[in-house]
Amino acid sequence: MKNFRFILAMALIGIILAGSAFAASPSKKTILVGTEGVYAPFTYVDDKGNLTGYDVEVVRAIAKKANLDVKFLPTPWDSMFLGLETKKFDVIANQISKNPEREKKYIFSDSYLISGAQIIVRGDRTGAINSLADLKGFKVGTGVGSNYTKILEDYNNAKKEFEIKYYDGNLTTVLQDIVAGRLDATLNERLTVGYNVKQLGLNVKLVGKPLALVPSHFVFRKDKAGQELKAKFDKALAELKKEGVLVKLSQEWFSADFTK
Repeated sequence: MKNFRFILAMALIGIILAGSAFAASPSKKTILVGTEGVYAPFTYVDDKGNLTGYDVEVVRAIAKKANLDVKFLPTPWDSMFLGLETKKFDVIANQISKNPEREKKYIFSDSYLISGAQIIVRGDRTGAINSLADLKGFKVGTGVGSNYTKILEDYNNAKKEFEIKYYDGNLTTVLQDIVAGRLDATLNERLTVGYNVKQLGLNVKLVGKPLALVPSHFVFRKDKAGQELKAKFDKALAELKKEGVLVKLSQEWFSADFTK
């Protein structure tokens, strides 16, 4: 009987200790992430009603690596930075680039994606087209009023070397006309082109070097909590880069590695 009581007591102590250890184990911290949710391919709702996109999936990979829970808060673009400032959320994930005005107010993670304007031609095109100068004598399509149109116009107004054909609507029509042979080239964001190629299987390719490279960053408040969260993001990003996870995500979303 005494042996039974001793065994029972020891069992109860074990249960209590185990329960105490469980209660003392730290629970995951939940971070709130501001994102548009309407900005494909970076943050949007898919046809199954699920929030996804390159930025969203990178944040999920970071949260897993940093042992964090994550909750996304869809937010209109014009309210994004105000939401961060008023602590509606802890970080912005929306393909944000740095500029002097933003750097005065916020802190930024290491880059996780690098965009850039680049020349696009048909996938089977031969011959050297590596710069705007190489477009001499060709027909170049572009969207009315876009930043890429201004680059083309500023160059062509001085040189008068290629014909510009203007398009209303989205980039897809321009890319389809390149495939059909109605255009020779266009200039646009390489990430957007990569996404179109991935989604639609269009036979186009990027050529030459990007005219400008613009890194994307996650954005945090300049307070202690923001600095601590930035450190966690940067540590996780470094590990994801080393493990090849970031490259894999870029290839899945854009058909190429745009992380460098």
